[in-house]
Parts: sequence; C-alpha cells; structure tokens
Amino acid sequence: MYLSSELKKEIFEKHGKSVTNTGSAESQIALFTHRINHMTGHLKTNKKDFNTQRALLNVVGKRRRILDHLKSVDVFRYRAIIKDLEIRK
Repeated sequence: MYLSSELKKEIFEKHGKSVTNTGSAESQIALFTHRINHMTGHLKTNKKDFNTQRALLNVVGKRRRILDHLKSVDVFRYRAIIKDLEIRK
C-alpha cells in the first residue's frame, strides 16, 4: 500500500505537532497533499484512469476547502503550511 501507518505517523508528527493530532488542519492538508502527489504520479502513467481522475479532483477540492477555512481563521498558519508543503496558490 502506498500509505503505510508509519508514513501517516510521520506526516502527522511533522505537520500536526504530534502523532495523535490527526484532526488539525495542517495535518489533514499534509495528508491530502501526499495523496494528491501519489494520484498525480499514477495518472501520468495511466492516462485513461478516469476513476482516479475524479477522485483526484475530489481530494483537491477537500484540500482547497480546508485551506480556505485555515486562511479565514489564521493567515499565519495558512502561509506556513503553504510554504512548508510548497503548494502553489
């Protein structure tokens, strides 16, 4: 599987400030970014996989909504996560 529990723990520890903080906006954005990067690589080799393409659009939309919420709540955390994950916006 592309996302092992060890990798999830690493993502949550780095961006969520602890392993158990899985619900913070930063940790969710980091997890969605990892999924987006994985699906993008898959679609580069499998151009006609329309189910993955639709799933990618859904995940991008979810990440966008969380980013918009974070921007309205705390712009400094928003800028930090954008810079840390190198998301262009």
